[in-house]
Amino acid sequence: MSLSDAGLEAWGESTTGLAISEAAQDQHWYAVCTMPQHEKSVVKQLAVRDVESFLPTYETVRVWKNRQRMKLILPLFPTYLFAHITPRERGKVLQSPGVIQIVGNARESIPLPDAEIEFLRCGLSRQLVEPYCDLVIGERVRVKSGLMQGVEGMLVRRAGNLRFVLTIALINQSAAIQVDAGDIERLSA
Repeated sequence: MSLSDAGLEAWGESTTGLAISEAAQDQHWYAVCTMPQHEKSVVKQLAVRDVESFLPTYETVRVWKNRQRMKLILPLFPTYLFAHITPRERGKVLQSPGVIQIVGNARESIPLPDAEIEFLRCGLSRQLVEPYCDLVIGERVRVKSGLMQGVEGMLVRRAGNLRFVLTIALINQSAAIQVDAGDIERLSA
């Protein structure tokens, strides 16, 4: 191999690495709307297509008519999941069985803030999380310490505990996570 061939080979490797890093920078989280009760199968279909996805879930106990108690794992946001894709990968998602659309406006898909998805990913692993549908007028707060520093939401009280409500405005869905008073601060008006 000549010196010029080695230079070209090294240049090819560096441009490939550059293309990979540009693609990673171009990736954003998008909300994907699915057919009802197809969230878990869509996650499997996206995995087959090498698309990173995230389906936030929570655990609940249901009592059937025969008084049998069953522990269920349900989607936190029914009919929604999140995909981490580049604009070029939209087709992979839209062609997956069970997918209705990627949430956005008439012209384009709208990416979600990375902080909201990371909050859900980290919060689900360390705290009890549940759907929160009864949004009431409450105080706007910001997480002031920890991994999710800077994420804004609403503070509510439930059963004597403080809950931080994260609302993903793009899909009009909310989740409540128990927090300590020392971890949050009031937003200035």
